[in-house]
Amino acid sequence: MDISPDFLVMLWSQLCWPLIRLLIFISIGLIVANFIEALNWTRWIASLAKPLVKLGNMSDTAGASFSMAIFSGVAANTLLAEAYDKNQLSKRELILANLFNSLPTYFIHLPTIFFITVPLIHGAAFIYIGITLGAAFLRTGSIVVISRLVLPKPDLSGVSTEAMEKKGIDWQAAWEKSWKRFKRRIRKIIKFTVPIYIIIFIMHRVGYFRELEEFAAGYLAWIPWLSPQAMGIITLHLAAELTAGLAAAGALLQEGALSQREIILALLVGNILSSPLRAFRHQFPYYAGIFKPRIAAQLIVCSQSFRVISLIVIGVVYYYLTL
Repeated sequence: MDISPDFLVMLWSQLCWPLIRLLIFISIGLIVANFIEALNWTRWIASLAKPLVKLGNMSDTAGASFSMAIFSGVAANTLLAEAYDKNQLSKRELILANLFNSLPTYFIHLPTIFFITVPLIHGAAFIYIGITLGAAFLRTGSIVVISRLVLPKPDLSGVSTEAMEKKGIDWQAAWEKSWKRFKRRIRKIIKFTVPIYIIIFIMHRVGYFRELEEFAAGYLAWIPWLSPQAMGIITLHLAAELTAGLAAAGALLQEGALSQREIILALLVGNILSSPLRAFRHQFPYYAGIFKPRIAAQLIVCSQSFRVISLIVIGVVYYYLTL
């Protein structure tokens, strides 16, 4: 079989380099998480989110993961995975801690979302971002309440932070310990992440995900208040990417074909319908490397289900407030 230069360029740009880049970010997150644990800094980092962690009866590991998620979602999840593997976290707290991180994870993507939406839909962008931000706050707040109800109070009888600081920091020993763990863990991550990433890449190339998105886009008539133009925005949101839906929304808003309210509601529906499938496509390869594949799938299902529910709740509030 002849392999053309264009095919090799496509293979490098769409499969090899993205996979290498993903493994680099996972490796960095794994090293950081292992190093923090080796230095016993988990409790100190958790103090940044102490009020919420204490209110939710969560452990220092969950609090440290929440704080780290502001900078790196991979490092935050790696910290949770390491603790779960050592039986320092129950499966229930693992799921809750992962959901708890939805707010800092949102802030990682906020600058990108802001600078894409504002030029295309102008003032409507602030309302749209406000709704999605409100949903993120709702998710984190709800998890704090749920955690307080279902988790027992953590045991605080361990070594105090001051006692650990008095012992001093053995940087060399911490690095050796974290590097040893990294080498053991990265083999497992590569073993699961690489084949899963390749399988999902092939599924994407043969059009499997596109067919699913087009199938979902074809069943929008049940939403009575959507106009044909709004359905077009949602279809583009599903069949392409967020930018395509935003570009269509911006053009319709500029022409006066749709009101600001209709634009925002259409974008919300597109977000709700498209995000779960895209999350699975983009998150599952690296989640399956950090966690066990079965747990990775459960975490993604729980996260996306909770995300959809929160967006629906805030969206319904916006819908009735703007009638």
